[in-house]
Amino acid sequence: MTGNAEHERLVTPHFVVTPRKGYGPSWRDLVAFREVLFFLIWRDIKVRYRQSLFGIAWAVLQPLILMLVFAFFFGYLGGLSSGGVPYPVFVLAALLPWQLFANSLASAASSLVTNQDLITKVYFPRAFVVFSSIGVGLIDFAFAFALLVGFLVFYDIDITLRLLLVPVVVTLAVAMSLGASLWFAALNARYRDVQIAIPFLVQTWMFASPIAYATDIVPEAWRSLYAVNPMVGVIDGIRWAVFGEPALSLGAFGISCLAVAFVLVTGWMFFHRTEHSFADVL
Repeated sequence: MTGNAEHERLVTPHFVVTPRKGYGPSWRDLVAFREVLFFLIWRDIKVRYRQSLFGIAWAVLQPLILMLVFAFFFGYLGGLSSGGVPYPVFVLAALLPWQLFANSLASAASSLVTNQDLITKVYFPRAFVVFSSIGVGLIDFAFAFALLVGFLVFYDIDITLRLLLVPVVVTLAVAMSLGASLWFAALNARYRDVQIAIPFLVQTWMFASPIAYATDIVPEAWRSLYAVNPMVGVIDGIRWAVFGEPALSLGAFGISCLAVAFVLVTGWMFFHRTEHSFADVL
């Protein structure tokens, strides 16, 4: 009897880990494991720029090269209007939040698969893997924004107190990036062809957003529907904060904000609902 009791004591687990009820990890977990998030961000930065010729300079070169391409084909050859703002800097202001979103989405969508060894061996809030991709995108954005400020000085564009509203718009871009990334990361964990579809989706989405053109070219009757695209509010918002032009439609901006909130909330709920199966399907 004594031997059986000792055996049961040894094989019986002291703790039973069960999925948390509700939507998403507890705030206590997010705070307790915050060092894991910092580690993942730092690791992703080193992996991205390790053994690269230009290093962190790519954060500036990518939007700069795209700006030159857009300025030549759409501004010089296409003659698209930029509302009185020099076309290169008009495009650059839109490219910064767009690349924050697009790069974060492309990286985060495959993040669960890339980190499957870590996910299947140790517990931490799985959303941190997605968060880290967006953290790297924010660091790139900060370097690229310095380029934008340089162009503002070069073109002698007044820098006003509206520039203080840029962090508000960037927060909106981060929220959109997080919501979409949670959706696609969870889907890609189960259906790997999602990763194949993302480059096509991002490319199509870019031309459906007012990067190379102003929102004014969209017929007024369609602008409310157009603003359902969350990146419309983000891009128009940052252009208004930087230039004051074109005038910001509060109605359209509000619609984009609601769209961002919808994507973020549903993405968070879907990610948590499928989180318990990640270790099995990865």
